[in-house]
Amino acid sequence: MKFTLSWLKDHLETDATLDEICTRLTEIGLEVEDVDDKAAFRPFVIAKVLSAEKHPQADRLKVLMVDIGEGAPVQVVCGAPNARAGLVGAFAAPGTYVPGIDVTLSVGNIRGVESRGMMCSEKELQISDNHDGIIDLPDDAPVGTSYAAYAHLDDPVIEINLTPNRPDCTSIYGIARDLAASGLGTLKTRPAPSFAVEGETSVKLTLDLDDARLCPGFGLRLVRGVRNGPSPRWMQQRLLAIGLRPINALVDITNYMTFDQGRPMHVFDAAKVKGNLTVRRAREGETVLALDQREYKLGPNNVVIADEKGIESIGGIMGGEHSGCDENTVDVLIESALWDPMNIAKSGRALGIITDARYRFERGVDPEYMLPGLERTTELVLELCGGTPARAEVVGYKGYEPKIVDFPYSEVKRLTGLDVSTQESDTILTRLGFKVSGSGERVSVAVPSWRPDVDGKADLVEEIMRIHGVDNIKPAPLESHAAVNGRILTTLQIRTRAAKRALASRGMLEAVTWSFIPEDQAKLFGGGSPALKLANPIAAEMSDMRPSLLPGLLTAAQRNADKGYGDVAIFEVSGTYENDRPEGQRRVAGGIRRGTASLAGAGRMWSNASKGGGKPVDVFDAKADALAVIEACGLPMGNIQIEQGGPDWYHPGRSGTIKMGPKVILGYFGEFHPTTLEKLDVSGALCGFEVYLDAMAEPKKKATRTKPALDLSPFQAVRRDFAFVVDRTVEAGAIIKAASGVDRKLITGVNVFDIFEGASVGEGKKSVAIEVQIQPAERTLTDEDFEALTQKIVASVAKFTGGVLRS
Repeated sequence: MKFTLSWLKDHLETDATLDEICTRLTEIGLEVEDVDDKAAFRPFVIAKVLSAEKHPQADRLKVLMVDIGEGAPVQVVCGAPNARAGLVGAFAAPGTYVPGIDVTLSVGNIRGVESRGMMCSEKELQISDNHDGIIDLPDDAPVGTSYAAYAHLDDPVIEINLTPNRPDCTSIYGIARDLAASGLGTLKTRPAPSFAVEGETSVKLTLDLDDARLCPGFGLRLVRGVRNGPSPRWMQQRLLAIGLRPINALVDITNYMTFDQGRPMHVFDAAKVKGNLTVRRAREGETVLALDQREYKLGPNNVVIADEKGIESIGGIMGGEHSGCDENTVDVLIESALWDPMNIAKSGRALGIITDARYRFERGVDPEYMLPGLERTTELVLELCGGTPARAEVVGYKGYEPKIVDFPYSEVKRLTGLDVSTQESDTILTRLGFKVSGSGERVSVAVPSWRPDVDGKADLVEEIMRIHGVDNIKPAPLESHAAVNGRILTTLQIRTRAAKRALASRGMLEAVTWSFIPEDQAKLFGGGSPALKLANPIAAEMSDMRPSLLPGLLTAAQRNADKGYGDVAIFEVSGTYENDRPEGQRRVAGGIRRGTASLAGAGRMWSNASKGGGKPVDVFDAKADALAVIEACGLPMGNIQIEQGGPDWYHPGRSGTIKMGPKVILGYFGEFHPTTLEKLDVSGALCGFEVYLDAMAEPKKKATRTKPALDLSPFQAVRRDFAFVVDRTVEAGAIIKAASGVDRKLITGVNVFDIFEGASVGEGKKSVAIEVQIQPAERTLTDEDFEALTQKIVASVAKFTGGVLRS
């Protein structure tokens, strides 16, 4: 939001300096982002041409002798057609930066004649686009004085960073009101517009809407006999200062009202409007050529203003080119309307239109200023363009019913820690336009029409706090708690961080992918339900909330491969969505490996074969990653069960399901189904996993967080190998479980180190070799002890799997 200092002082009576105003703006929550003090225009001075002789070496150039108000006349070579003796204009000396041509002047030599400066055009000073000649001032312009001061180009421009909850400060009047409430001056009040009207507005208006909230009010006035030329210089300078291009008086007036009063207006050329106007929903497929020269295709979600021929304006966003006002406009229709903020926001975003009108309507404009805004705009039209106004046509507006907030003054102290008296609180709220009624420690506060952002007592506390002064809040340390090293993070937050560290330590890189994916990908991974479709997606291919992290990771890996980085190991810990309820959002750690990006390292076989690298990734890489996450989250690994197979997007024979007990599914891992990869347009050796962090049970509370003493056995560990012949359908995990359960005190680990299938072990059979680690704790075991333990292991495996020792 930009404005000039003089424009602000049209509404604020103050002696404060520019620095004081900027400081106060930031203090009351209107943060100043930039101040242009117009220092660049200070070097330009008013100068008079004493003589203008033809250049000896160029027909189109003249050699001027220029009086700059001090010292001897200065010689300047100039090519402007209007350069002549006696002309008074703007002079720039060597060393001056000229913004319009982005050049810093120096002493020049033009066709053999020295030039010690420049007589400037309006374009070179960025006053207008006119560069047909140099600036021609009245003869009485004071030579030697500042041109910027003379032409009012030294008016500083202030830019504030306006937060979305402050629609009242999208106007310069609203900013002045806030400054006055803070004690920096007095708010000026303008007399109500007064002018005579003749007759009725011949164009009638109808609201044809199924929801009255879409257009709560509409005001329309016809002004006959206007002369639509350029707007006055003062208005053009203000619009240019804030980045708007002057067009003509009628259009400039509407832009001026948008920034001056925060009241977007629109004008129609009455001669181009056929019949009466109707505010309605657009019909499917209707189009309109807007003022930005672009054609927009509309639908029932867009509210439009139409006449008998078709759409003339997209309500609250942009007018149509057909009924725009130009220099031939004689009769003008002035519109002042109210629109639904949510509909404006959705329509503007869907159409991709960003305008100053949309910016204000989607935040909420003052409904009570709809008619006064129409009156003020009419007054400006009469003042600048002449004409005869008709009586206004007003439809739909039912008046403003103020919100009443029950406000206990004690909330100020409770929420901010500030000691603000009830009298000061009343004064601040009253200055801001709130109406306080009642007495005692609890009052009723009526919210003014220009503050749609104020809903409750916390909002009133914020108003009091920012005007009283946020800098008055004294810093204080956080309260100390009785518990030492009390846990701050939740279990899920702790496990999220632990999962990230574990995967990063395994050589994987963290990725952040979109939460929105195409519908076909969502369906491929178990999603695609209507409840998870976005009503207004940011792109057509981002239509559904993701049911899994894997589609985004797989396509990300493929993009890397397409650019020559085929060995990729990436992970993400984020949310997935099973339904539109809160419990349907899962916290998942997922990852994929591609090519040869295994834990042992990527690359060709001969580069790191000794470390086990160089091989394409497979199901066991994914399994190791998934188990690493579970272990990092603190779950007892002895209770983990792994079953063969997983969801449809995994390879049925090269995937697994991780469980804690018979019912709790912790995750899945494996290589991907060829059909899945084909539909994703992904290729290469790929494996992946997903672990559901929110499915893990809360850890049992311990009496203390102190780690137990490290208890190491003084006795040597012993390893024994066993090879069992079992049916080919028996899982290796079942053998491990059977062997581990024989004696949990002595047996500290069981690992599979070989699987063999062949004729020597029998048809439909396989040999599974395991290593059992035995750790004595109390004494050295004898041969008899080992023999007894061996018999128990063999018996347990035989009982649970039917396996026999391989001979």
